[in-house]
Amino acid sequence: MSMTKRLRALLQRNEPLLAPGAYDGITARLVAQAGFEAVYMTGAGTAAALGYPDFGLVTMTEMVANAARIAEAVQIPLVADADTGYGNELNVTRTVRAHEARGVAGIHLEDQVSPKRCGHLDGKDIVPREAYIMTIRAAVAARRDPGFLLIARTDARAVVGFDEAIERANAALDAGADMAFVEAIPDREELALVPRRVRGPCLLNIVPGGKTPLVTVADAAAMGYRMVIYPSLLIESGILSGDTALAALRTTGVPASAAGGMSIVELFDRLGAREWNALREALVVRPPRSH
Repeated sequence: MSMTKRLRALLQRNEPLLAPGAYDGITARLVAQAGFEAVYMTGAGTAAALGYPDFGLVTMTEMVANAARIAEAVQIPLVADADTGYGNELNVTRTVRAHEARGVAGIHLEDQVSPKRCGHLDGKDIVPREAYIMTIRAAVAARRDPGFLLIARTDARAVVGFDEAIERANAALDAGADMAFVEAIPDREELALVPRRVRGPCLLNIVPGGKTPLVTVADAAAMGYRMVIYPSLLIESGILSGDTALAALRTTGVPASAAGGMSIVELFDRLGAREWNALREALVVRPPRSH
């Protein structure tokens, strides 16, 4: 089964599909090894991995290249952040086809003015509704695999209010998007209203420390969300763990992992060493034994 078909099948189940955020091959493998059935490529994490804040500094080529690495690293469907589509309808067409060609199962496209910024920061601006819907129409027309999931993200709530955000989400679904993503809802009551007001499946973005209140998976299911993403989970835990390990090294002069950490063999096993060794063994041609 293709990744696009697998993603569609997962979204047909009764419970929301959970997709933790990954920003490289290692974090994608962690998601898959933890038993999650889908992974989300975070744009903020991709920018961070290149040493930048999420201020729209990463190009389409860089984003697609990272999505390709993640898709190759795991055997679960990948949904990727495709920002604004990186230009007009022609750029959006290329964006969709580039992600499809690299094994990505779906993307989301948003209505911020380019260069965009993280949806949970202040200072955002959005394009006119008509321009946004043109982006969605272009994406729908561009896909070659009808199963490729197109998620319409709107940041309108923080800029012009809840009603306009809902109108944009519904207009995007009418234009052919498969799912709506209303970003940065500031309170629980509105959060529950989104799936009731939107005429189609909805995605919920959980960002601890962001504008949207934290809810449990059970809460999200009860509200009616079909997919929940966790973009900052691994990047935040990685930064905090890294700070702790580096501070310990400066203080003690000994790597913290030296006491009870994983061995180098265990480390490489997490990265697929057993599979690569098995492949090498299967391909080695050994001389026949002499009698």
